[in-house]
Amino acid sequence: MTESPGGSANVPSRDRRRFPGISSRSYEHPADRSALVALRKLSGFDTVFKTLSGLLPERSLRLLFLSDSVRVGEQQFAHLNDMLRDACYILDLEKVPPMYVNQDPQPNAMCIGLDEPIIVVTTGLVELLDEEEMRAVIGHEVGHALSGHAVYRTILLFLTNLAMKVAWIPLGNVAIMAIVTALREWFRKSELSADRAGLLVGQDLQASMRGLMKLAGGNHLHEMNVDAFLKQADEYEAGGDLRDSVLKILNLLPRSHPFTTVRAAELKKWAASRDYQRIMDGHYPRRDEDKDTSVSDSFRDSAAHYADSVRNSKDPLMGLVRDIAGGAGDLGGKLRDTVFRGGTRSDGPGNGSNGNGNGSNGSGGSEGPEAS
Repeated sequence: MTESPGGSANVPSRDRRRFPGISSRSYEHPADRSALVALRKLSGFDTVFKTLSGLLPERSLRLLFLSDSVRVGEQQFAHLNDMLRDACYILDLEKVPPMYVNQDPQPNAMCIGLDEPIIVVTTGLVELLDEEEMRAVIGHEVGHALSGHAVYRTILLFLTNLAMKVAWIPLGNVAIMAIVTALREWFRKSELSADRAGLLVGQDLQASMRGLMKLAGGNHLHEMNVDAFLKQADEYEAGGDLRDSVLKILNLLPRSHPFTTVRAAELKKWAASRDYQRIMDGHYPRRDEDKDTSVSDSFRDSAAHYADSVRNSKDPLMGLVRDIAGGAGDLGGKLRDTVFRGGTRSDGPGNGSNGNGNGSNGSGGSEGPEAS
């Protein structure tokens, strides 16, 4: 039996490790930190951030959920309340954020708020996931709270709505969309960090994998397989040519979350890493050491991560980047071979037609609903 924040006892379905004083640096993805640094350096971001921080109605946001959602507690969604308090206990988050269940068939969860975080989960998510899968999701949101992500998420939501309202004004949304694009890039990376926090709370990799599969394919586990799902991520990264690499980028830009198969592959890779094992063994950065953390060390970690990603990536575009960095002698030939890889190339005009047709089909096939 464990004692959760606030004094009430929780009895988890199984024993799990607790991480007293854990710093969010322990689980934050290097790309999360570097994207946030890049966001803060974006021209105009500081001005927008300070202005919106003062203008956004924090109390109105809380009143909205209080009046039109169900607040999780001992008398309402008690099982979610136990999971929330248990997650805060494991990650040693001193103040348990209020959590609400909102009527929405779309499975989703978010951590928002400026002064203090609020966690919101939809009925679609509650109905979709089993207990251990839901535990990982709640741990994911508590990870957002511990990392201080809520304030940026709130500003992203506000700016996204604002950009839609001023889209008719000539050049009116150019600056806003630049910041929204940068915020989305950071938020996608922050999701990878929060997935790691969810695994630290749930300590059940299979449950985390199942939850991500359900977000992609619904409540049909008997029709799905984790290994086959992860193979999709490998096929997605390695398949196609440079045109597909560009299409991947274009498909990703409007999204707030990374693609689900990619999230699953990233989480499995981290779960097998020495970093994860060290945390589970009790060796991790503490919050009381955060003030002494070197910014340059964070930059080096991020740079090392990106260098490693380029070096090991199977994506054709990353392969071209490696060739450029390595000073490839016949760069034009490599570019030609990469673009036309997988097909027989001829000099006739029919080949150009087929190439364009393939590109068109690739673009059309890339459209689909966003799993959030």
